[in-house]
Amino acid sequence: MEIKPVVLEGTYVRLEPLTLDHIPDLCEVGLDPELWRWTPFLYRTPSEMRNYVQIALQAQEQGTALPFATVERSSGLVIGSTRFGSIDREQLGVEIGWTWIAQQCQKTPINTEAKYLMLKHAFETFGCIRVQFKTDSLNTRSRAALLRIGAREEGVFRNHIITYSGRIRHTVYFSIINSEWPQVKAHLEEKLQRPFEQRA
Repeated sequence: MEIKPVVLEGTYVRLEPLTLDHIPDLCEVGLDPELWRWTPFLYRTPSEMRNYVQIALQAQEQGTALPFATVERSSGLVIGSTRFGSIDREQLGVEIGWTWIAQQCQKTPINTEAKYLMLKHAFETFGCIRVQFKTDSLNTRSRAALLRIGAREEGVFRNHIITYSGRIRHTVYFSIINSEWPQVKAHLEEKLQRPFEQRA
């Protein structure tokens, strides 16, 4: 697995390597507490957003993550972030997560296409045999979205994380493996070809 910064571009979204230069734009859309409702940490200030980006870039330097800024192609605006994480070169696995998108861009094709681009890169460029996802057990919207893209629910890690509010989170794990990728790929490509109004 050769992990290096790359631009992944589709019809609706461009994923570009995350840098410190993205911080002001991320602050414009990412300091909404609702975006962090189901995450272990809360980012409410520019300094907290800077810390978020710096942690992502440190993980990239250590070879365990590859973070992106999410850009809406139609406007050119930075609208969020996502990343490959938990990179395991020996076992040919990665996690797709740490994903958030500005509220005005939710329920659009952007997240679906971003997942498609990342999955395609993971299986067809990295040569992964497994891609995993995880989410809060209470985040029913995220769980449904992962099932819709073709991921399989594997199980629940109970009392997995103590969140910023002190709530103890159970985490649900999902995955797609390489033998499932051709079917998942066809499903996502068909989904992205539908008129926007028909998409979930």
